Amino acid sequence: MSSTPESRRCRVALFASVIALFAAPIGVHAGETSPYRVLPPIQRGNLTIFPLVANHSFDTSQLLTLDEGIRSGQVIITEEGQERGLVRPGQAMPPRTGPQVNRLVLYNNSSRPLLLLAGEIVTGGHQDRVVGADSIVPAQTGPIDLGVFCVEPGRWTGPSAKFGAVATPMAQPSVRMPAMVEGNQGKVWDRVAKAKASMENQLNAPEAAAVAGTSSYAQAFQSAPVEKRIEQYGGLENEPAILRELRKQGATGVVVAVGGNIVWADVFASTDLLARYWPKLIRSYVAEAMTTAGAITAPDVHQAQEWMQQLSGGREVVETIPGVYRRVDVTGDGYKVLTLHSLLPGESFDVHLTKISG
Repeated sequence: MSSTPESRRCRVALFASVIALFAAPIGVHAGETSPYRVLPPIQRGNLTIFPLVANHSFDTSQLLTLDEGIRSGQVIITEEGQERGLVRPGQAMPPRTGPQVNRLVLYNNSSRPLLLLAGEIVTGGHQDRVVGADSIVPAQTGPIDLGVFCVEPGRWTGPSAKFGAVATPMAQPSVRMPAMVEGNQGKVWDRVAKAKASMENQLNAPEAAAVAGTSSYAQAFQSAPVEKRIEQYGGLENEPAILRELRKQGATGVVVAVGGNIVWADVFASTDLLARYWPKLIRSYVAEAMTTAGAITAPDVHQAQEWMQQLSGGREVVETIPGVYRRVDVTGDGYKVLTLHSLLPGESFDVHLTKISG
């Protein structure tokens, strides 16, 4: 088929546009307006929380959370080898194997897509695990390979191969980070040990002994003495009031600072989704503040806004499950940005963004 100079120019221009699309780093570039607006902070002791409002909000009512799925019995998680093989959508089923530290089997038997967040803890089986990366599991799907990290060193036995989800705790940022960014089990264990030791140092002898007596990070931070201190931290017993304020402001996420240093951000596609995760998130932030030495100071709103302006980077890794989700990990100068984008029919938007300092 013959071609004209005009058609050749069109093909070259199209090819250049495609190359530019895939080469351009994801995020906000110099001179662009940030998609997020940071509001004045809420401070509790050495913990500072900046509400964050996005330019756009989306309908997330169809997404099922892990707690909701397990509570209803529609989501089932077991040790590998207890069920027939593991698959990701579109992959062949591998042969059956025995239990492994960093793999579990998940079934989503509900009629809704399941949202999994890195840092969510499942308890039971041979040892407690923490989800290693954000993902979406389509409705009526399973078995699939659930990548996890152990947060309970020292135990490899249990009365049941099935798992539940702890009602409130999510791993604190310093425990979530090595799982999300480095995929390093040894560093996860190290952060768990340091967090437990720091908390024990703040308790009286009988309370500290009770916390030290459990191998479970989740049980330690859900124990009565620790839970009491978390609830009272800087007046956090009024936590529902913070959530009401976030709802009133239309916040879809927060920027978190500990001891005057900005360390973390969690941003969702809607205020409703933030609210559904808030009880778990706020306790993870408080646990981070309570186990981190630092002055009772806070960065100002302009510093937080500038930090959220920086979302692009020099390196990015993209993982896609066609028709389900795209996960993008961006490495910048002193930070990481991890974004989960839904590719479900009619729901193409960023579901969750995490930004991590360091």
